[in-house]
Amino acid sequence: MSVAGIVLFAHGSRDPEWATPFRDLKARVAARLPEARVDLAFLESAPPTLAEAIDAVVAAGADSLLVVPLFLAPGGHTRRDLPPMLEAARARHPGVPMRVAATIGETPAVLAAIADWIAKEAG
Repeated sequence: MSVAGIVLFAHGSRDPEWATPFRDLKARVAARLPEARVDLAFLESAPPTLAEAIDAVVAAGADSLLVVPLFLAPGGHTRRDLPPMLEAARARHPGVPMRVAATIGETPAVLAAIADWIAKEAG
């Protein structure tokens, strides 16, 4: 049986409260996909790192991996920082296919939800 791994990847902050919505999102994804191994990783200033989260998901039995950048738009972190981190993970886990989703702001459904929320707040 195939087991998917999902790592939600956010920027990170030294403020522990900053990560609350990301932890909530992780719990929501895990509840919707109970058969998947879901983790949360941060680029900097908060644990776990992307490498640690990927290693944990694979150790928990994931045989494929999706990294979901929780950035509103593609930029230096997703274009410059993420690719070498993913290549290092692929080298550590050569039998585990890994792919990266679009940043959340590139997704029409996410943009529509944000626009709906803004319209509601403004109304």
